[in-house]
Amino acid sequence: MITGECFCGTVKYQIDGALSEGRCCHCSRCRKLYGAASSAYAELLEPGSFSWVAGEDKVQRFITNGDPEQGEWGLGFCKTCSSMLCGMHGGEVHGVALGSVNGDPGVEIAMHIHVGSKAPWDHIGGPAPRYDTVPDEL
Repeated sequence: MITGECFCGTVKYQIDGALSEGRCCHCSRCRKLYGAASSAYAELLEPGSFSWVAGEDKVQRFITNGDPEQGEWGLGFCKTCSSMLCGMHGGEVHGVALGSVNGDPGVEIAMHIHVGSKAPWDHIGGPAPRYDTVPDEL
């Protein structure tokens, strides 16, 4: 089981399963969202394995894309401390911000995406492959 929480501890979650597709996105939107050089995000391996343990009523949902062809994409973050916790698709949790996970998430960063638009001060380290945009397998 994987657990996670926001900075202030008001919102807590658990995942009864594993994470996959660990990645860092270096696009300008993710930089603004995470307040960092990139996001660090991983998808749920099994849909439906995520549950809120505490503070679900303190989760603010922000819809980022309501395109009917792509489905509704959004974010979940704590209303109290503003910690980014999860990505959502169609109203369900799709994956989590790796920085919100307690302990070892059981997944490593497997790729860096949107490197073509990374910040000029960003220096990417590690062996994970880098893609100027998004690879076809995503």
